[in-house]
Amino acid sequence: MKNDYFYVTTPIYYVNDKPHIGHAYSTIIADSIARFKRLSGYKVFFLTGTDEHGLKIEKEAVSRGINPKELADSVHIKFKELFTELGISYDRFIRTTDEDHVKTVTSAFEKMSANGDIYLAGYEGWYCTPCETFLTEKSLEGGGRCPQCGRPVSKVKEETYYLKLKKYEKRILDYIENNPEFIKPDFRRNEVLSFVKEGLEDLSISRTSFRWGIPVPGNEKHVIYVWFDALLNYLTGIGYEDFLNGKNPDFERFSKSANHVVGKDILRFHAVYWPSMLFSLGLEPPKIVTAHGWWLQGGRKMSKSLGNVVDPVSLIKKFGPDPLRFYLLSEITLGLDGDFNADNFITRYNSGLANDLGNLISRTAAMLNKYTGGNIPGSVSAGEDDEVLKTVRRILKNIDRRYDDYDFAKILEDIFGFINIANKYINDSAPWKLNMDDLEQKKNLLKILRTVTISIYYISYLIYPFMPETSKKINAILNIPPFDAPGFSAAPEDIAALCGKLFKDGFRIAEKIEIMFPKIKPEE
Repeated sequence: MKNDYFYVTTPIYYVNDKPHIGHAYSTIIADSIARFKRLSGYKVFFLTGTDEHGLKIEKEAVSRGINPKELADSVHIKFKELFTELGISYDRFIRTTDEDHVKTVTSAFEKMSANGDIYLAGYEGWYCTPCETFLTEKSLEGGGRCPQCGRPVSKVKEETYYLKLKKYEKRILDYIENNPEFIKPDFRRNEVLSFVKEGLEDLSISRTSFRWGIPVPGNEKHVIYVWFDALLNYLTGIGYEDFLNGKNPDFERFSKSANHVVGKDILRFHAVYWPSMLFSLGLEPPKIVTAHGWWLQGGRKMSKSLGNVVDPVSLIKKFGPDPLRFYLLSEITLGLDGDFNADNFITRYNSGLANDLGNLISRTAAMLNKYTGGNIPGSVSAGEDDEVLKTVRRILKNIDRRYDDYDFAKILEDIFGFINIANKYINDSAPWKLNMDDLEQKKNLLKILRTVTISIYYISYLIYPFMPETSKKINAILNIPPFDAPGFSAAPEDIAALCGKLFKDGFRIAEKIEIMFPKIKPEE
């Protein structure tokens, strides 16, 4: 029996600069699984947003001659605009400057303090401002550089509040070892296990050297460390304050089903520091933390200073959102790095979308209009070719597990494999050679038309989480409601029965058919 609650989050994104392709990637991953779970009947909550506190934001605001809140107000809009362009179906866009989030952070700090898990002491060590990360001497790269971003770090000496991370070391280790699905992919899980086994140190969670942050309750000389603040957004988003006041029965159900989608560089925060915070608050760790790789350009991590950042908005305006969603999810296996390459993008678009998917839809619609006046043959009069449809039924049988493994590249590979099977079926059957005046040949023609039409409906269902606009266009051609219509849900095992109900004798497709994916010329 399926768990009927599903909570998925992206990282919250820093507002020090406009969004790039990496931000789009994290959000598309979360959106795709949220759409699939909603379609399958789960009660879904999808959270994304912006991280707006910290020294990095304060410095960027000063460099622009504005205050930090003005910077946050101007930049967070760019993320919202990108997500609108991408068709992201989030339930809440959270900002760490939101009033309810400030209350959550204050409440959580006070509760952890009351539990004896926070104490005041001195700190002397290394700090990376761009990554907002405290670092040990042994973790630094040559020349005193941050191991994550490669930039120089600075020596910090100040009074700070600490979270007793060491106290929860064994509990965190046990949780990781007893829950093999907690960290994905496996090689990232092994990295985290090694880190914990080396021994944890208590975590500094406040700063006194800048002012842009949430004040520590009872000692406003300190502001709360940006990562402590940021991680708590996952509780704010599902109503932590109402939960504390006994007004939110859904809070624990969502919290227990939490799926955090993060970049590999912030996995430690989510798989080690975050569970320790939740243990201190009397809550359970997230169900799954999935760490994806980076999108590179020319083999190097994208960086404003290197001038190799890919702007997703320009790609969307030129080619639409779905080709970008398709490329990012199909080009690399989740967890590995990928190199964004314009030639690969064009090749995947032209071969997979224009030649295979677009051609299948166009030729099927054209045949229906030519041979049946746009009517879809019914199952009684035409029958279906089980040899073709057994492939898609096998995909549907395994798809829940594939989604739970975040194996999107494999799902898309299977879908486009089936698209090729449907195209080959048309080519091999050659319906244009059949004689409509011959009863046997006419029945065979109708079977071909019904089989490929149903195949297209299956394809529309399968691609909906990844390419929602394309799915909606296919359904408009088939003259049926889109999968995100209010109140609609259909688990993978329901689709065969749904075909029988929808496509009966006399059901007509739409009259107007558009070319879905005009081919890209390389010079574009």
